[in-house]
Amino acid sequence: MKVSIFWFRRDLRLEDNLGLLAALEDEYPVLPLFIFDNNILKELPRDDARLTFIYDSLKDMDDRLKEQGASLLCRKGKPVDVWKDLLQEFDITVAYTNKDYEPYARIRDKEVSDLLEKEGIALHRIKDQVIFEEKDILKDDGDPYVVYTPYKNKWLEHFDRASIQPKAIQDYKQFYQTSFDFPNLADIDFRRSSIEVKPYDLSELQHYKELRDFPSEDATSYLSPHLRFGTVSVRQIIATLKPSDETFLSELIWREFFMQILYHFPKVVKHNFRAKYDDIAWRNNEKEFQLWCEGKTGYPMVDAGMRQLNKTGYMHNRVRMIVAGFLCKHLLIDWRWGEAYFAKKLLDYDLSANNGNWQWAAGTGCDAAPYFRIFNPITQFTKFDKKEAYVKKWVPEYNTETYPEPMVEHKMARERALETYKQGIK
Repeated sequence: MKVSIFWFRRDLRLEDNLGLLAALEDEYPVLPLFIFDNNILKELPRDDARLTFIYDSLKDMDDRLKEQGASLLCRKGKPVDVWKDLLQEFDITVAYTNKDYEPYARIRDKEVSDLLEKEGIALHRIKDQVIFEEKDILKDDGDPYVVYTPYKNKWLEHFDRASIQPKAIQDYKQFYQTSFDFPNLADIDFRRSSIEVKPYDLSELQHYKELRDFPSEDATSYLSPHLRFGTVSVRQIIATLKPSDETFLSELIWREFFMQILYHFPKVVKHNFRAKYDDIAWRNNEKEFQLWCEGKTGYPMVDAGMRQLNKTGYMHNRVRMIVAGFLCKHLLIDWRWGEAYFAKKLLDYDLSANNGNWQWAAGTGCDAAPYFRIFNPITQFTKFDKKEAYVKKWVPEYNTETYPEPMVEHKMARERALETYKQGIK
């Protein structure tokens, strides 16, 4: 039987999945595919929480498809090798997938596209994970925006709410009718993590603007891992927002801003966006970095944030700014060290946002905080955790004899950072 293939990646849902819907409009039955990518898996611990979340999301989709006589085909390997095998096993007429804008994804997709093209098969890549992609929002001269506010303004100017109405699958008979065996986690050489991704909750968005800076309020939506892995579409989220939710919408626009920065300036993965910061003499003290990782710096807000991250895979956004600023400015440790640690731990790890926010904190990125803006972690603590509820939750020994003294004195560290940056700027 001739089939078309839809390849799931960071879009793990059946609802409002534009690439999947495009495939279902084709004339041949759709075979749904997911590849556990060895190029990515080899970098992960065996109990990676994100892999568990991906696995459970896939299992949920497979269960729903099986109720309709269809099934999800899961394979493991390097994507181009998996596709070579699929060409031998199935009579593939066309393939669909949703676009991914990260550097590795673009290389991977070109490899697969070139392979399929040799067989006369098109790989259609559909815009799905964003409202506006890399060339949709540009300056009048055609250059990409590198400052957020004008990008946001043009984003809002182009936004048409009528165009984002979520779409549902109308007829499951369009799927290839078969039953593939769904793998166990052990089959892909992983085991279940004790860390879980929380369901997202948008029911309290009316309080988001006033409470979002206070970590003890737990006013976050927990949406970011779901957007990262596509268990919900960004259109579905924005369609539920009210005009009063503009602060929350701004956060979603930041997501697309950083995505287009990564697309247009892929050098940011390993290099400063602003080359004038390339000569900063980072101290990169490994013992101090380890204390930061473990949440043992003697600065309560920093320690609480790192311990929350290590235990749950989450960290409050305000606290992310505090811990990142502390690492780069107080300890003068290269932002790439912190970025790599977050990449290992964050449930919502997304290369573009992680990179963009770390370079923002370090002062090296586009539209970044100026290098002389140095958060005082003590005043941040007294301002945003007045009752000490957040700190006491994650640092139970705070205010006892066992809690360490600050590893570095703030005034000295601030002056050291200012001098080091001044000397390092070209």
